Amino acid sequence: MKSYICLFALSCFGLMSSAQTPYTEVNKEIEAGNFQKAQAMIAGRMAFGGLPDTAACNLRLQSALLSRIAMDFNRDEAYVRKTLAPYYPNLSADQLQAWEQSGDLEMRIIEGEKRYFRNAVWNLFRVNAEAKAQREKVDGPRTDELGRFLQGYLPQAVQGIEQSKSTVARPRQIRITYTLRVKPGAVPDGEMVRAWLPYPRASSGRLGPVQLISSSEPFYIISPLAYPHTSIYMEKAARANEWVEFSFQAQYTAYDEWHNLREAALQPYDTISALYRYYTREREQHIRFTPQLKALSEEIVGSETDPVKKAWLIFEWIGENIPWASALEYSTMPDIPSYCIRNRRGDCGMKSLLFITLCRYNGIPAKWQSGWFLYPDNLNLHDWAELYFEGLGWVPVDPDFNLQDISGNESARAFFFGGADAYRLIVNDDFSGSFFPAKIYPRSETVDFQRGEVEWRGGNLYFDQWEYDMEVAYGQE
Repeated sequence: MKSYICLFALSCFGLMSSAQTPYTEVNKEIEAGNFQKAQAMIAGRMAFGGLPDTAACNLRLQSALLSRIAMDFNRDEAYVRKTLAPYYPNLSADQLQAWEQSGDLEMRIIEGEKRYFRNAVWNLFRVNAEAKAQREKVDGPRTDELGRFLQGYLPQAVQGIEQSKSTVARPRQIRITYTLRVKPGAVPDGEMVRAWLPYPRASSGRLGPVQLISSSEPFYIISPLAYPHTSIYMEKAARANEWVEFSFQAQYTAYDEWHNLREAALQPYDTISALYRYYTREREQHIRFTPQLKALSEEIVGSETDPVKKAWLIFEWIGENIPWASALEYSTMPDIPSYCIRNRRGDCGMKSLLFITLCRYNGIPAKWQSGWFLYPDNLNLHDWAELYFEGLGWVPVDPDFNLQDISGNESARAFFFGGADAYRLIVNDDFSGSFFPAKIYPRSETVDFQRGEVEWRGGNLYFDQWEYDMEVAYGQE
């Protein structure tokens, strides 16, 4: 039975993509925005029976993706106009339509109605220069508390690393308490709830051995480091009208890490090594060397041959051309870098995948890393990248944080090209991997793993059925 479950979970996971099916008539309804009709057709086909496990799993997933898209696009025109009213009290239909057609105000037709992305209005202020200026005219310039913190922190980080004559320095003791709570009624009384919570991942550089201090359940499984997603797994039976709560507390030592890449003595790549070939290849579904990506690479990199300079050009271009914007759920996006190129926007993970893909296409081994940032008074999910240079090894690069507003200290300004501070909690060392123990049903998040994953024998529990919380305490070594 265990082998069947693992194979089923992996097969089902591998089919995660945008909502498309093998059935032309169903796909026509999806394209027309008739999600409920498409879901009814999918349910009818599944009820008919005779499908292989993987095909049934795929159809079940596509139906779920339609519900996820509808959940993401949950704003109507009345909400959009009301939210924009303080900035555009006389908003015309033509202006609204222009933003819709440009994609600056993200909208889809669902069930015959215009439905806007839940954060479409706030993204408009991020990606449209005129709208951003109008908001600042009304609200005044926005303060960047995190940027201010980094302006003071990063010069000290660089100085400490240089004085240590190492690439890691300034240890910090960090203690986290993570809680995941399933809503009452999400799982029937007496049924077992299975939960995977994000757990700190020890690394050879900036995150030391992890000590588990306590867990809400006496029996738990911490995933081996051979798995790319580091989790602590627990089970608990649901009780009627009660929250199902899982939590743990862990402590580790973290370090600032920084490599001065532009002065590093590197060796030529061993292009026949397994590492080089694996981390420069394409990968379904989010690392694809599409014609659009190849054209963009030619625009950015041109005839440059030095790997550090190529990576720097890509890093700089993303910082200048891809503003941060709230993202659609990754499971609903068939090719994240292509979306990023087409729409000229992206959150941290989208920028990282674009950066990784461009680097791989240019012969630079690149991979995904993610978890949280845990700055004092500023906690959030976060994704970044790592690049491999022969003679140096893997080094962190954050295309989202990019160049900082720090004058007079170029090393601190460019810290995130080769650096990561001690406030990065590493959870994942790759994307779209397997879990341990294996998950039976398709994941809520198909790329990343930062919030958690939950299921019971009746199916996966999506993000709207549970809550999560991170608490952090800091100390000095």
